[in-house]
Amino acid sequence: MPSLDQLAAGQRARIKGYNKGDPLLLRRLVEMGLNRGLLVEVKRFAPMGDPMEVVVRGYQLSVRRKEAALIEVEMVN
Repeated sequence: MPSLDQLAAGQRARIKGYNKGDPLLLRRLVEMGLNRGLLVEVKRFAPMGDPMEVVVRGYQLSVRRKEAALIEVEMVN
């Protein structure tokens, strides 16, 4: 299953779950609103590729690629 960091700008996906990682970091992602079942759209990447900007529930959120790699997604058309 792909992870959020593998998406290109303009792609949309639904969050399916989380890879194993630092429990505090995973908790932080959930507190940021990146919950299972949520639709996420990648808007753009910073000039050096990190962080990436995603749209979640109508608001923009910056996520580091390291964090995005922990989020398993399913592609949506």
